[in-house]
This record gives sequence, C-alpha cells and structure tokens, in this order.
Amino acid sequence: MAKFRDVKTLQKFAAVHASIHNQFNPGGHLIRRNIFMENRSAALAEWRQLIA
Repeated sequence: MAKFRDVKTLQKFAAVHASIHNQFNPGGHLIRRNIFMENRSAALAEWRQLIA
C-alpha cells in the first residue's frame, strides 16, 4: 500500500479490487459469520490506521 501516493487512489483501487474479488470468490459463502465479522473488524481497523 506504500506505492499509492494519494488516499483517493488507494480507496479506488481497494473498491475495484474488492468488487472483483467478491465476484470471483466462490468460497466466500463458506466463511462463518463470526470469522467474517472478525476479518471485517480487522480490515476496518487497518483502514482507520492508514487514514490517521
């Protein structure tokens, strides 16, 4: 993520990457809800750390 000079560029890349990953991730529904929530919380914490 250090290769992105601007936060906007990083956010655009993350949005496109996430949408492509979600489209072609066949095993996504196999993740249990509690594990999904933990992963989502970790990702949110990382985003907040990047922005701060």
